[in-house]
Amino acid sequence: MFGNVNNYLTGILRAAEDYNGDNLGVFISLRDIHVQNRNLYIAQPEKLVERHLKPPLDEVVCAHIKVLYYLAQEPPNYMEAYTQQSVSCSAVVKLLQQLKDENWCLPLMYRVCLDLRYLAQACEKHCRGFTPGNILEKAADCIMACFRVCAADGRASEEDTKRLGMMSLVNQLFKIYFRINKLHLCKPLIRAIENCAFKESFPQPEQITYKYFVGRRAMFDSNYRMAVDDLSYAFTHCPDRFASNKRLILIYLVPIKMLLGYLPRKSLLERYDLLLFDDLALALKAGNVNKFDEIVRDQELVLIRSGIYLLVEKLKFIVYRNLFKKVFAIRQTHQLDMADFLTALQFVGVTDVSIDETHCIIANLIYEGKIKGYISHAHNKLVVSKQNPFPPLIST
Repeated sequence: MFGNVNNYLTGILRAAEDYNGDNLGVFISLRDIHVQNRNLYIAQPEKLVERHLKPPLDEVVCAHIKVLYYLAQEPPNYMEAYTQQSVSCSAVVKLLQQLKDENWCLPLMYRVCLDLRYLAQACEKHCRGFTPGNILEKAADCIMACFRVCAADGRASEEDTKRLGMMSLVNQLFKIYFRINKLHLCKPLIRAIENCAFKESFPQPEQITYKYFVGRRAMFDSNYRMAVDDLSYAFTHCPDRFASNKRLILIYLVPIKMLLGYLPRKSLLERYDLLLFDDLALALKAGNVNKFDEIVRDQELVLIRSGIYLLVEKLKFIVYRNLFKKVFAIRQTHQLDMADFLTALQFVGVTDVSIDETHCIIANLIYEGKIKGYISHAHNKLVVSKQNPFPPLIST
């Protein structure tokens, strides 16, 4: 830890003169040990900093020292700390623009933007009188300014281009937009990455995070095949030592794959403490509507907090489909009495359903392509196709 401010500033100057963006990023990181140095808690450090550093780096460092000052208050003044971190981010934009054909300062940008998001989240949690999500959205605007500079850097060589910093910023923006429920703002970011010539050059951890969020967005758009591809990539490439991250990916990947007809292995669910999905899979496979409803009801808060409640609710149509397929297997006829489906529902414990509701359920299954056939209302029968009346879910 640096004994005094001059030593700290000299270290920053040396890192800048050596074009060492990694060290520079550490000097302004809120996770570095220097934040515990009480000598750096200065309310007005401008004159001291200006003696060592040139603009706009002096602005970045001045704002950072002020952040430390406000976080050291009792209680911490998160709003002022966030405000100064925004100033630091704006100064980083100037620095990026000044270094026209260089990208050595990208690690500095990463740290400033990451800490900006953390402080915005702290403000959302601790500060009153603000519209929820408003501070995070303003933080996103600051990060977006960095992104625009990086995305516009088309002149530098492949090694020196600032476009190599795009995916890290996109992932930060994803985390904000998902948190404030503004997923539509992700679309132009995804397009920018997909059109980037350096798409395969981004660091693997960033690609994993990117695929995770793109997969989740595809899930909300009901583009389940794309969601499976992206989330599977994230899960496969995520190192085993990050078990909590792999579990998080599976929370979305498993129910999406179930919608497409793939049931999870119990051993996998046991490994990541997700046996909830094994219970759902057993009820789904058996066509046990009542058991399925019971599990969803008991785990409602867990499913809502995970953001998959509506997704799991869609699995209920597969439960109906599997139950009604058993009716077809028993009757061995292509003209099935609607009363038989009502009896089947009552047999598995669904006692509060009428024949009209049974009609609606079957009509929806036909509409979704899970049953091939039509309802003959005149004869109160379901007439199913003689060829593949219950198509495999993978093809629906």
